[in-house]
Amino acid sequence: MGIKSFQGARKIQQQTTESTPFKVSDYMTRDLITFRATQSIEDVVNTLIKHRISGGPVVNEKNELIGVISEGDCIKQISDSRYYNMPMDDNSIEKHMVTNVETIDGNLNIFDAAKQFLSSKRRRFPIVKDGKLVGQISQKDILKAAMQLKQQNWK
Repeated sequence: MGIKSFQGARKIQQQTTESTPFKVSDYMTRDLITFRATQSIEDVVNTLIKHRISGGPVVNEKNELIGVISEGDCIKQISDSRYYNMPMDDNSIEKHMVTNVETIDGNLNIFDAAKQFLSSKRRRFPIVKDGKLVGQISQKDILKAAMQLKQQNWK
């Protein structure tokens, strides 16, 4: 008579960590709504409302990143104009966008990207490759990635 095991059938554990993507480029948004520096504040505000976004990258005709415009930038311009009861003289976003833009490398690990979000207090980071805008990663994208990884690896 042989030895019986009462532990039941053993399950073969799958090694998912090696095939699981952890890079920013795997979770970034590639189909972006972008703006041009010559667009008006009103046009940008309408686009932000229509697409339910809080901001976006500003690019030139070569799709090179030149800035970022946000709801806050638009609110400041509109508020200043209304406060002083003056028409918006320079209605283009060129003078109101942020031009010193922090970017993230698409090959960066998503956990390192999460740390960068926490230290910089930004809501989104553009991803640039060879001088061209290729995508954007947001805090929500990091959360989605974490939930996918949880389903695969965490108990």
